[in-house]
Amino acid sequence: MQKIINVVAIASGVVSLAVVGVGGYVYVNQESIIESVKEKALGSLGGLGGALGGGALDGAADFNLPTPQPAGPSLPVPNSPL
Repeated sequence: MQKIINVVAIASGVVSLAVVGVGGYVYVNQESIIESVKEKALGSLGGLGGALGGGALDGAADFNLPTPQPAGPSLPVPNSPL
């Protein structure tokens, strides 16, 4: 019975070390993993990645919209209760 318990304890330790090791690897290499995923995702678009934006938003901030004015008398702003 003791041998079975020892085998289970060793297996548990191995699994725990594997989880900690993989977590550490991911933490240390997270930037390269993210970049790799981005490259694969953009590569799967087949060259459409740059054409999707394609300068469509270049002049988006150049709108000269009028600022809305209140329609009538406004209510006073209450003071802070603090």
